Amino acid sequence: MDIDLVYLWVNGNDPKWQAKRDACIGRPTERQENCKGRYADSGELKYSLRSIEMYAPWIRKIFIVTDDQKPEWLNTENPKIQVVDHKEIMPAESLPCFNSTLIEHYLDKIPGLSEHFLFSNDDMYINQPVTPATFFAADGLPILYMNRKPFRKLALWFRDNVKGKPLSMYLKIIRNAAELVEKYYGTYYGCKPHHNIDSYLKSTITFTNRKFEKEFSPMIPHHVRAADDVQRSVYSYVALAEKKGHLHYVSHKHSFRLHIDNHKLYEKFERYNPVFFCMNDSEFANDADRKAAIEFLERKFPKKSEFEK
Repeated sequence: MDIDLVYLWVNGNDPKWQAKRDACIGRPTERQENCKGRYADSGELKYSLRSIEMYAPWIRKIFIVTDDQKPEWLNTENPKIQVVDHKEIMPAESLPCFNSTLIEHYLDKIPGLSEHFLFSNDDMYINQPVTPATFFAADGLPILYMNRKPFRKLALWFRDNVKGKPLSMYLKIIRNAAELVEKYYGTYYGCKPHHNIDSYLKSTITFTNRKFEKEFSPMIPHHVRAADDVQRSVYSYVALAEKKGHLHYVSHKHSFRLHIDNHKLYEKFERYNPVFFCMNDSEFANDADRKAAIEFLERKFPKKSEFEK
């Protein structure tokens, strides 16, 4: 089967882009949904593509979804690379868009995207050789990698209502996805996304968007992430409910999320040597953390890829 790869990418250091953002939603704050770490670009995508060339050279085409930008180092003459502008796939009401949660709801609109595809943020990497069978089962259905979270519905309710500890925006939008699927299918999927490269069927995304068109429509004008958004885990939950995917729980040896502000995690990463890893920037990271992360990636992936000029 043909398998494509889709990235979301932004260069938050671009003055032209910054002016557009500031005019629409204001300057970055310490809040998770609009912090510097959400937009900072230190060249992460370059290293992610190096990892793809090393460990998944069988990928057919790579789509980079962005807002009227292009990485300076990117070899756009490479036939495997296609840059897709937000305007090509999103409604005018959503633009300009600084809300990755919303952008992810339009991936099935990418022209020429294959039925079987992978989705990645630019801070996600492959650390060992993988094959199509890593992502899709013999029946062609996606393998849905999730973190096991037993009694999650109760745990979130207890945290929110009894302990009075506010949920992060990220946890809220995942909960929204689970509750929406529960409303229609009668099952609450408490498993949490593994925050690494995911596999999808384009047809499942289109089906879900049509089924929940009314519920998704309030998101359309959300230029920045909002608490009532629905995270893309909704597509995996629907795939499970419709028996269009296979659930696999992950361990640290398979999928590792490294918060770049926590330097102790580098040692833990070496110990687990995972298949996939994510170098997660956030409102807690500073420029020194970002510099250390890039130095780590340069050591791991020093060889220039075919996707660079």
